[in-house]
Amino acid sequence: MEDVWFRPYIWADYRLAVLFTLIIPLILLIWAFVQRAEGIQRLLMIYWRVASLLAITIYLMIAEYPVSFVSGLIARILIPISLWFWVDLNDEIEYQQSGLLKLIFTSWRWAVTVYSLLGAIAFIPFIGCAFSETAIKSSYCRVWFEAPLLFKDYFHHNSKPAFLGFLGITCLVIYVLYLSYFVLIKLGKQGRSATPQ
Repeated sequence: MEDVWFRPYIWADYRLAVLFTLIIPLILLIWAFVQRAEGIQRLLMIYWRVASLLAITIYLMIAEYPVSFVSGLIARILIPISLWFWVDLNDEIEYQQSGLLKLIFTSWRWAVTVYSLLGAIAFIPFIGCAFSETAIKSSYCRVWFEAPLLFKDYFHHNSKPAFLGFLGITCLVIYVLYLSYFVLIKLGKQGRSATPQ
């Protein structure tokens, strides 16, 4: 594959994604359950539902589906929204007793927000990969598939990319249906409250 100058930045982005969107929130969720910090728990559960689109994107990229570029961009936009949208959870966390969990959670929330928004801006030039058959075959676009294919080699060595892509598409359809239901029906009933009325 032809070398592209931004390859190291893409690999750095994948490494940061593992840290900010997987490892730290998983530790925070376990910590919140141990500390019985319900507001943080609920917000992190919402985060995991939204951030699952990143995992779906990885499986779509393993199969080299162009739609993965759209889902990747949308995931980077939805994550910060999911972390700040809920008025009741924001208030509950704000008025929670100060402590190390609250400090680290708040720091992570700001860090992942900045990371996601900067990542979305940096990803915009690659959105054309989703709509051009010529572009998707170029090194400019294919460099994004390298890390997901390495993930496949580690965790799904005996699976075919087409099968993993099928799983990705199936999960994407379920995700879009659930998101549509939430936006069109549930959001109108409960507004910006994470607690159902």
